[in-house]
Amino acid sequence: MSVISSSKPAPRRWLHLWPLALFALLTTAALYLLWHYWPQILLNSAAWQKTINQQLSSLLRQVAENPTRAGWSLLSFSFIYGVLHALGPGHGKVVITTWLATHPSRLKSSLKLTFAASLLQGLVAIALVVVVLVILQLPSRQLHMSSFWLEKGSYLLVGVLGLMLALRALKKLRSVLRRPGFTAFTPHHVHDAKCGCGHQHLPTEKQLAAGEDWRARLMIVLSMGMRPCSGAIMVLLFSKVIGVFNWGMLSALAMAAGTSITISALALLVHSFRTFAVRVSGNSAPVLWRQVGWATLALAGSLILIVAAVVMWLSAQPVVRGIRPF
Repeated sequence: MSVISSSKPAPRRWLHLWPLALFALLTTAALYLLWHYWPQILLNSAAWQKTINQQLSSLLRQVAENPTRAGWSLLSFSFIYGVLHALGPGHGKVVITTWLATHPSRLKSSLKLTFAASLLQGLVAIALVVVVLVILQLPSRQLHMSSFWLEKGSYLLVGVLGLMLALRALKKLRSVLRRPGFTAFTPHHVHDAKCGCGHQHLPTEKQLAAGEDWRARLMIVLSMGMRPCSGAIMVLLFSKVIGVFNWGMLSALAMAAGTSITISALALLVHSFRTFAVRVSGNSAPVLWRQVGWATLALAGSLILIVAAVVMWLSAQPVVRGIRPF
């Protein structure tokens, strides 16, 4: 019996990490540009806010005079406003991008998350106005204060979601890094796609969907949708004053639809990038490395959510009138 030894050069695993390096480079560049142009963004957003207020008010007055003619213009403008409004910085985009980038999820379920959160945001605005102004008949100041506390509650849910994901990631890391105790020698079979052993080597799509944490998904929808859209609040308030509240509710739902389009496009982009990175990296790294890497990435995502929740909670201020630029 002869033993033949062959020297095979070790693969350069770091070459397969170029998608992660590209993502880090683009993120750094985007943060630098945001920091550099932030004062100009604030000035432009203030002017944009004033223009939006005037345009929405004008359309609502036209609807009060001629609903058939001006109604579709109001709904179209509200939809475009929702699309553009969702492009600005917001905690909902932080939540959904962090979740999709650090946790495996099917594209269909990801789009359902964004749609449900956007719809809930519009419905919360409508319910808040109905309860505060119609049922309780409180002044508009109480409406803005109620919206403020709902906003604070949504930030609290973001923090709770981050803590929940952090505990789960730490538990996963602990189980992966725990050294198994030696019991006995057992035959070992190396599985591959053509081994013919009859075992299932990879989970199916249904099993992947079943494995997704419904608690985390519910927390994502609530944390994104619990904060009512400031534009929807303004439209609903003004439409009630001039007697076209039904059109105000339709306008709020049109804003929610526009918001869902933008956030769904963002979710599609993040999901595609993550899928591409996983496909490029393939199975070149050892299994333990991959498990530790994904668990560490999930832990990093949870820390991002916790820090973001703390910052947003401390910086939240009540809005007395008007709409927020973001």
